Amino acid sequence: VAKLVSVLWVLAPLFAIVVLAIIHERVLKGRERCSRTVAYYERALARIDNRWMGTGETGERFQNASHPYSRDLDLFGAGSLFELLSTARTRVGQATLAKWLLAPASPDQVADKVGASRTGVLQQLRTLESAGLVTRSLSRHGVGRPRHVYDLTAAAQELFPANYGALAQSILTALRSIGGDTLIREVFEVRREQLKSRIGGRLAERLPAGATLWERVREVASYQDETGYLGRAARDQDGTIRLSEHNCAISGVSSPYPIACEEELALFSEILGANVTRECHIASGGRSCTYRVEPLET
Repeated sequence: VAKLVSVLWVLAPLFAIVVLAIIHERVLKGRERCSRTVAYYERALARIDNRWMGTGETGERFQNASHPYSRDLDLFGAGSLFELLSTARTRVGQATLAKWLLAPASPDQVADKVGASRTGVLQQLRTLESAGLVTRSLSRHGVGRPRHVYDLTAAAQELFPANYGALAQSILTALRSIGGDTLIREVFEVRREQLKSRIGGRLAERLPAGATLWERVREVASYQDETGYLGRAARDQDGTIRLSEHNCAISGVSSPYPIACEEELALFSEILGANVTRECHIASGGRSCTYRVEPLET
């Protein structure tokens, strides 16, 4: 009996240690599952809030320099379609997504991937094709009728999130580190000359020789509107002409680099051949960038 008691005293702590080790292992696994769940939902919320860029797998290893459209559509890399879509936790899953993105898909394949009916997918694809967002081609696969295969167009890329403002800022920051503010000013001066040539050519093409100042301002406003500035031209009853931009298409650059706004003012003065005065400024807290345009004094 004494020996049995002695053995039990030895085994009891060992048994307790084993039980605690098992419980501890389960707690650790539960904690890991919770961490993965939290990370999953945080990434989902980041996608909803458009904060997903730079937070996920970029898929750069799937980039193929010879592929006809992967670079044009930013399929892989930082801020790419792959990073936006991928929730795969394994390399096999990531490879599967990359394969889907790199290859055109038939309606049956699309229906299977998204869990929709073939008829519904075809209706959506026809709508996208008429909008110029997908292309359709025939693919032969042995005996039988060829399949219609659909692929994204470059225009579809415009519908995906982009981060060109941050890219422009990083480039300008790099240029400043190389050549200081002098180089930055030279860059914006060259840009002004390029815009002057482009807009000047448009005025010459669309307006008659000797066009009035009002006609020129309206055409410049139309150009600015087409390039994202929500440009508008207005003429008061007393004849005062104003050119307004209700959106700053380069707001990510104009705030840290005021030279961008200075060059725009100079551009309008030169292209219109008029006295241009800024009355309102978005970068300074205004609701628009508004310019009063007056004929040059003779």
